[in-house]
Amino acid sequence: MAGAAAATLALVGCETTQSRISDHPDMFNTLSARDQELVRQGQIRTGMPQNGVWLAWGSPEQKSVGEMRGRPTETWIYVTYTTAPYGYGYPYGPYGYPYGGFGFGTVGFVQTHHHGRSFVFFGDPFYDPFYYSYIPPSIPVPYKTVTFSNGRVMSFQMLVPPYP
Repeated sequence: MAGAAAATLALVGCETTQSRISDHPDMFNTLSARDQELVRQGQIRTGMPQNGVWLAWGSPEQKSVGEMRGRPTETWIYVTYTTAPYGYGYPYGPYGYPYGGFGFGTVGFVQTHHHGRSFVFFGDPFYDPFYYSYIPPSIPVPYKTVTFSNGRVMSFQMLVPPYP
């Protein structure tokens, strides 16, 4: 039952450029022939209306508002999820030698109590238990942005992935 629910959720949440065009033909038909062709290819251009970008790229994960050259702007941020590649900092962890390690480094702390007792604690202050997890964490990473002014694309960027 859980598998069926997950499959249903995946199918409902799976939106493509073609499905957006099919679901909103009136919006698609308001675009110029040039913009319609770009949208079909999942591409955008400077000057394209906001509806064309939504048809081509879908809904952004985040929006921010601001001002550029004295005009109000809205920037759409598209996010993908990734994990740090295997071996990134391995075997010393994400912080590298000599700071990282698997739980116990060479750092020792000695503390003496007023009753004359003392103890020593050895540990690694840079140990990150999530880095060493069997299930690697999913890290959100922005991968493209588009900025609008007056409902038209002012600029857009395709960002370089954070890991080689």
